[in-house]
Amino acid sequence: MKTREQIYGQEAASILRDITMYRALTEEQLLRLYPRKRDKVRNLLSYLTKQGRIWHIDGLYCAAPECAEDVDKGLLASVWVLADFIDRVEFHSVGDFPAKLIFFADGEVYEVIHAASGKETLINHILSAPAEEASSYLILVDKPEQIPELDIPNARGYCTVSPEGEVQYYQRE
Repeated sequence: MKTREQIYGQEAASILRDITMYRALTEEQLLRLYPRKRDKVRNLLSYLTKQGRIWHIDGLYCAAPECAEDVDKGLLASVWVLADFIDRVEFHSVGDFPAKLIFFADGEVYEVIHAASGKETLINHILSAPAEEASSYLILVDKPEQIPELDIPNARGYCTVSPEGEVQYYQRE
């Protein structure tokens, strides 16, 4: 007979890692990060919350109670982009500025860059010089009208994320 730890141990550790790393995630994001394991993820979220290992505040599962007060909306939106690729993702983690997150999929490195409205010039400047082994950039914008203002080498595409988590992709012509 298997114990709860044997059955759920790996998934519980992965869920804790993701919530701790990204600081706050919605239930739907967690469900999308673990496809085909919806019931197991829901059970683990309930169990981990009851244990006091995570907190459920204002619709977010958080690493600490104060995380819900200072949510990085760009990072939260970037996780929706990650969720779109999750079936092909081998590894994912938070990124270093200006990347919100980084992931490996199909043998390539992708960085999700959040170009907040009004920060286009800063993002252009930071990413203007192509690196020797540059990642493929997915540029997350607040609105599609920002795309013509961005000129970034290695940008594979641009995207927006709705409040419900729907990702819309764009390419420059």
